[in-house]
This record gives sequence, C-alpha cells and structure tokens, in this order.
Amino acid sequence: MIPAREVSDVVIVDAVRTPMGKGKPGGALAGVHPVDLLAQTLTGLLGRTGVDPATVDDVLIGCVSQVGEQSATPGRMAWLAAGLPEHVPATTIDRKCGSGQQAVHFAAQAIMAGSYDIAVAGGVESMSRVRMGSARLDADPYGEGVADRYSPGLVSQGVAAELVAAKWKLDRGELDDYSARSHHRAAAAREAGAFTREIVPVATPDGTVTDDETIRPDSSADKLGALEPAFRTDAASARFPDVGWHITPGNSSQVTDGASALLLMTAEKCAQLGLTPRARIRAMHACGDDPLLMLTAPIPATHRILERSGVDLADIGHVELNEAFAPVPLAWLREFAGSGADEARLNPRGGAIALGHPLGASGARLMTTMLSALDDGGHRYGLQLMCEAGGMANATIVERV
Repeated sequence: MIPAREVSDVVIVDAVRTPMGKGKPGGALAGVHPVDLLAQTLTGLLGRTGVDPATVDDVLIGCVSQVGEQSATPGRMAWLAAGLPEHVPATTIDRKCGSGQQAVHFAAQAIMAGSYDIAVAGGVESMSRVRMGSARLDADPYGEGVADRYSPGLVSQGVAAELVAAKWKLDRGELDDYSARSHHRAAAAREAGAFTREIVPVATPDGTVTDDETIRPDSSADKLGALEPAFRTDAASARFPDVGWHITPGNSSQVTDGASALLLMTAEKCAQLGLTPRARIRAMHACGDDPLLMLTAPIPATHRILERSGVDLADIGHVELNEAFAPVPLAWLREFAGSGADEARLNPRGGAIALGHPLGASGARLMTTMLSALDDGGHRYGLQLMCEAGGMANATIVERV
C-alpha cells in the first residue's frame, strides 16, 4: 500500500493580468476573442516563470457568462490557442464574482491533497463580447422554492447595494467620496509604475494595449454627485421605503474586459525547480449570507478566516475587497472598525470602481494586485475578499515569503 502524501505548503510562484478594458464595443480589448485574451495571459505567465508547460497538471479558470464565445471551456481553448501541450486539461468554475478566486482555492486544495504538483488558476471575462446575464437566456434562474422563500422575490445587485447602504447608514456623499478615492489611488499607482509588474501587454487588432483604460484621474465626489440613481423603480421604492437610492454608475464597479492567471505549486516542487515563490496560501474560506442583502458575506467570511488562520486583522498589511459597489467596502470598514481595520490598507491601489470588474477574472486580478502590493510594501499578510451573487463570499489569506 502506498502511504498517503503529507499535506504540502502551496506557494504562488507568479501572477499576471491583462490591462483592464471597457466592457463595451470600442473598448480597448473588445476586438479580442476571450479565448485569445486568456491565451495571451497564459503565455505571459509561463514565459515569465520559465516553467515547462508540460509539467502543469491542470488549468482552472473562472468565468461567469459561459455562453457564446465563453461556452467551450475557455481555459482549455486558451491553452490550445497558446500552442501549449495538448495533454494538459482545463476546467471552468463559476462562483459568480468570486470565480477566479475560487479557481485559486480549488487549485491550492488539489495541490494540498496531493493530486497536483503544479496548477494554473485564473479567470477571464469579455463583457464587451459576452453580455452580462446572457447565460440566463431570458429564463428564470431561481425556481418556485426560492421565489416562495424570499417572496416577493430576490433583488438585483444594485438594489442589494442600496439595502447595504441603508443598513449601515451610508449616505451619498460617503459613497461618492470613496469612489473618487478609488480612481485617485489607481491613478497614483499607475503613475508610480505599481501595475507594471503585473500587467501582460495584449495584442489587439488596433495595436498593443499596455495600460488600464478604466481609470479616471479627474474623478471627484462633485462630478459623481451629479449622476442619477441607477436602480430606483416605483416598485422597489414601495417595497423598500427606507432606502435612499444612492447607487449610480459612478459608485459601482465598471463593466470590463480582462483576464488574469497565477502559477501555483508545492513548496517542494518550487525549490526543486529553483524558483523563488512570492507567497504561500495561509488560509481559504467560502461562506454564504443573506441572499437579499447579497453583498454582505465578506463580513462573516472575514470573521471565520481570521479565526481559522490565527491571524489578527491588525497584522494584515493589505486588504483587497472587491468594490462591486461602494457600500461593500464601507460596510466592511464599519463592521471591523474596532478590530484593526484601516482604510489606508483597504484597496490602496484602487479597486473595481476604478479598475473594473471583469466578473470571472476579478478574483485572480485582485490577488495579482495584492501580491505586487505586498512585495512593494514589505507586508507579511494579505487578505482578499469577494462578495458574490446569491449572498456568498470567498476569503483568502496569503503570506509573503
């Protein structure tokens, strides 16, 4: 009988992302098929590390709208499009906005279990070419049981964001201030060259794209304050009379095209190959919360991952919390204000309000940016959190090595 292999440390050798392009016709990346967008990302990752692609055990890719150009296991097609070895398989993962982060979790868990030595995890979403929500085919995705349990029905993420703002008493000024700050932080990071290490240039029919298209350095709370609420309807107002209707396109994440990928392996394999790891996976968690509020699960996910890891929030040098809407990070800050949460350490290079939210790719994009920031700041621990449709969240703690 072969003895079971001991659980190994999982390390992240490298991580890359594409520039973020506006997710609409005419966007910087709109001319690139999502498979080819991801293929260029994979090529960039493997080229930087020098790892033989034939030694990769699996490719796990997050993608939310698995329809049309994203319907044929985009990780597999991208691997083949990049000219990489045919024997390496791939799979597609959907945990909504946390799909890319969940891909990292599944890859790490498979390595810990001894099933893999080396894996690639990441995500892709071309929102200009595959419309958000198109996978529903205009059908009801909930069924009678959910409709009865949450009668008169669940709400859109925009209305959920309004409910979060109302629950934590966040006014329009706070939301717009935070949103403008996201753009300013991202612009400052770009100007300082902080994104250079993580971005893989993308060849498009119109030339090579090297910079994020979504950042607005001149954003201000005054400009954002002139935008009209996006999700108010008479029916929603009647159902939720205490809502202030503060959510606008300006304090929401941007619809975006993008891809990201990470190379993970056992610490032993990393040493064997003479590679220098950037971080190790310290803890992973996923949980659910109220599906009506939908966006609050990062709060219980934080409590649980801190308990399981033994790491104090005050020791976390960098927190990446997806800015699906401005109330999400602001409610989290309110919740953990007495536990070491520091606004200066939360999304210090901007978030999805400035950099965009390419759904299935965002989880891997956040981790890529966090790894760069940990390196640059000399921080030991990073915490990544993702709110997800259906009232779920992923949480990951990485430790820089």
